[in-house]
Amino acid sequence: MKKIFILILVLALIQSALFADIFPKAGTAGLQFLKLGIDARAVGMGQAYTAYTNDASSSYWNPAGLALLRRNELFINHISWPANINYEYATYAYVTTMGTFAISSGILHMDYMDITDEDTFGPTGEEFTCGDAMVGASYAVSLTDKFSFGGTVKYLREYLYEYDVNGWSVDVGTLYNTGWKNLTIGMSLRNFGPNLRYKVDNDEDGEYDEDPYDWLDNDGDGKIDEDGEELLFPIPMNFSLGVAIDIIKEQNQGLNAVLQLDNCIDRQETWNIGAEYRYKNLFLRSGYQFEYDTNGLSFGVGVKIPTSFAILKIDYAYTDMGDLVETFLKGAHRLSLKFSF
Repeated sequence: MKKIFILILVLALIQSALFADIFPKAGTAGLQFLKLGIDARAVGMGQAYTAYTNDASSSYWNPAGLALLRRNELFINHISWPANINYEYATYAYVTTMGTFAISSGILHMDYMDITDEDTFGPTGEEFTCGDAMVGASYAVSLTDKFSFGGTVKYLREYLYEYDVNGWSVDVGTLYNTGWKNLTIGMSLRNFGPNLRYKVDNDEDGEYDEDPYDWLDNDGDGKIDEDGEELLFPIPMNFSLGVAIDIIKEQNQGLNAVLQLDNCIDRQETWNIGAEYRYKNLFLRSGYQFEYDTNGLSFGVGVKIPTSFAILKIDYAYTDMGDLVETFLKGAHRLSLKFSF
């Protein structure tokens, strides 16, 4: 038990060291798709899910939650974002006697756009697009009947027109259930990885970063500083600390509440609160993110449908984007499916 509390304390202190200079770095991280919360259940609760997660979507929020699965589960998620941006995410979790293994993948895609000429400010007739992709492998295990630990290794890719960048990151998380009213403390560190850099061949000679801005012809090709070195950029590393508790727990109904602190490397801290009410197999959810860029309000609904081959869970969530959208239909919509078998 002493070791468990030491581990929790160490994880809590990590965020102070990692994010001490968070404000000067506002808006500097790349691969922003990693910040798009998946799973309509979690988003409907204001993304206050680190201490509450217990299904296949834990591969995103807190890999320790995978250890709480008792059956194999397939999770599929679709996000319809403003400006016709869509994000697809899926996880398959496999439960064994040694722990839970999972593989996950996410793809962000959007419509093609016109290439504009900088002289005439008009379309050239060509089009381009951009997108992101992620593939991850997770493992989680319950070290005791109250403490779980999990981790994920991810391959990351982003492409823009004819340019691309590849990288990797790691997620780690813990869950500790105190045993009183199912009070659970959850922590997760997501997107911990090296800085990335695009390689751009400005002079189209097939080589990159030939001269490092010293006004010397280092590569001996007769040209000076024709390809300047591209700047490094970080990925959106995030630390979350949350507490979840059962307020009502009865056979036909239940009410759960969650409080969470999020600290991301390229924005100020946000406090998230969320709640989920269950009546038999129907779920109602709501949440709010304080100090968030937009309104921060979200809500959602869900239903659990037992079938002969699996338990099907269908969840929907809507996030208020404030002035970023004109109508409800153009807002941020999420639809999730979970198959437990």
